Amino acid sequence: MWALRAAVRPRLRLSPVCRGRPTPKAPAPSCPARGLAAFGRGGPGNLEGPWGRGRGLRADGGRSCPGEDEEEPEDADDDAEEELLQREPLLPAGTQRVFLVHPDVKWGPGKPQMTRAEWQVAEATALVHTLDGWSVVQTMVVSTKTPDKKLVFGKGNLEHLTERIRRSPDITCVFLNVERMAAPTKKELEAAWGLEVFDRFTVVLHIFRCNARTEEARLQVALAEIPLLRSNLQRDVAHLHRGGSGSRYIMGSGESFMQLQQRLLKEKEAKIRKALDGLRKKRHLLRRQRTRREFPVVSVVGYTNCGKTTLIKALTGDAALQPRDQLFATLDVTAHAGTLPSRLTVLYVDTIGFLSQLPHGLIESFSATLEDVAHSDLILHVRDVSHPEAELQKASVVSTLRGLRLPAPLLDSMLEVHNKVDLVPGYHATEPNVVPVSALLGHGLQELKAELDAAVLKATGRQVLTLRVQLAGAQLSWLHEEATVQQVDVIPQDGAADVRVVISHSAYGKFRKLFPG
Repeated sequence: MWALRAAVRPRLRLSPVCRGRPTPKAPAPSCPARGLAAFGRGGPGNLEGPWGRGRGLRADGGRSCPGEDEEEPEDADDDAEEELLQREPLLPAGTQRVFLVHPDVKWGPGKPQMTRAEWQVAEATALVHTLDGWSVVQTMVVSTKTPDKKLVFGKGNLEHLTERIRRSPDITCVFLNVERMAAPTKKELEAAWGLEVFDRFTVVLHIFRCNARTEEARLQVALAEIPLLRSNLQRDVAHLHRGGSGSRYIMGSGESFMQLQQRLLKEKEAKIRKALDGLRKKRHLLRRQRTRREFPVVSVVGYTNCGKTTLIKALTGDAALQPRDQLFATLDVTAHAGTLPSRLTVLYVDTIGFLSQLPHGLIESFSATLEDVAHSDLILHVRDVSHPEAELQKASVVSTLRGLRLPAPLLDSMLEVHNKVDLVPGYHATEPNVVPVSALLGHGLQELKAELDAAVLKATGRQVLTLRVQLAGAQLSWLHEEATVQQVDVIPQDGAADVRVVISHSAYGKFRKLFPG
């Protein structure tokens, strides 16, 4: 927590700009600051948000004068983290009836590979339905040759789409299934359709924010929001200047309001990164502790909603795990202990699910979390073989893993699991070296544990040995403490025992040094 407290100085307050909210008339400032008085809550001058209180810019748009400052509360440091993470909603609250528009690129470099439009629409629909109170009421697939142009679609298709949207009074917003809309594109489409328009980045980011539970996950989501805040700032400041409201410069500072807001966003980003660095150091310390105790680590990865958490629960029997049939239900990395047939204890690490066309900024923001994958002993890739786009999902996961620059031996030793085989009538494996299971029904788990056992022993350099130890000494208790004891055969006449153990090379070296002969 100290890293956050040191990183956050409760002074200026800044929050994201929310569209669709009326801007109240700003009260007259108590000291000269006309450049700020033009802005109220909801506009780009809104400085009420995730940074503290005190001297500087007031939420009403004015600049506090000497003698006006209120005393900062004594517990300001305790509130630093929460103030840093307080943000306005990215999406409107309440029930939303969504018109889903999917641009179908027929040819050219923008055409998605290994997929079809109906499958992309199905995934986009699942994203929308992940949001509470949101539902897709109409869907339209629109062909386009120019997905990167300002209005995405050609003139004729855009006119047809606009007419369809305007003739649908029941819809409340539009989800354009593209990775990211440029600010001018969003502005033009909202003006044409008379509704708020959201892209894939905003929807996924909002889902991430809703599902983030730990301090680290919430900070990573806040970091991913910075580019969106910059985009919104440019849009709204430009809109304000066209309206002729207020002064362009803050009186006496020589700094335009745009420059001020950009500086505040830059400072916020730096504080979040500093806080994440502190948490990354703690995570590194925990990894060193696990290494000293020599717990093998198995990172469980896969496409979102492929059944990773359900499989870990089946392998460990951890009743605390509560899998959810939902995209991005897991954002926080958690570790769960399980026992292999060799009696070796391993830690299964549940990671964030992957997604095709996952915005690059989100991957970068969660890089600290995904570091755990790079430091694991084995990767377990879980696939939902009942999904019609199983091959595309595999390619997306493998591509993301390669983008993390993982060690080649770790990628080469990756164990692939075909999950949900109970949903595939007449299933039979078409690829070598895969393990078919149904995590929900418990099918194939013993075979998977046997494969995991062999792979973990190989990856960690452990070996199975039978050692003769004296019962009167400390050898047996040491082996119980530092290795995995599988079997003890006592030889009473010799006062000794033959002990079969699973032991690492380093532990075996210590044993020989401590107990020579």
